Amino acid sequence: QVQLVESGGGLVQAGGSLRLSCAASGSFFRITDVGWYCQAPGKQRELVAGITSGGSTNYADSVKGRFVISRDNAKNTVYLQMNSLKPEDTAVYYCNARVLTLLGREYDYWGQGTQVTVSS
Repeated sequence: QVQLVESGGGLVQAGGSLRLSCAASGSFFRITDVGWYCQAPGKQRELVAGITSGGSTNYADSVKGRFVISRDNAKNTVYLQMNSLKPEDTAVYYCNARVLTLLGREYDYWGQGTQVTVSS
């Protein structure tokens, strides 16, 4: 079984920064693609940023130039550095990871989410 645990959320003033972490644990071969998603009240969950196993990244237009996704494969951890935060960034942030098992199969896992609240 694989577990993803997010951390780093909190309350911050507009213009501030937060760094989210998503740590994977359990029995698996390696983590491949990872995405950070956000879900605001009454809205659908949407992709904020993604990173492939090779390190290629993509971002939602709303966060380009402000957020940076990165990974530390040795720690099985993916980060989301969030800068110049805006009130509209307020949401629960989830990480999603595609995991390659020891048997060569791939599964998607979700973390439990971490709340980010940006005050104006």
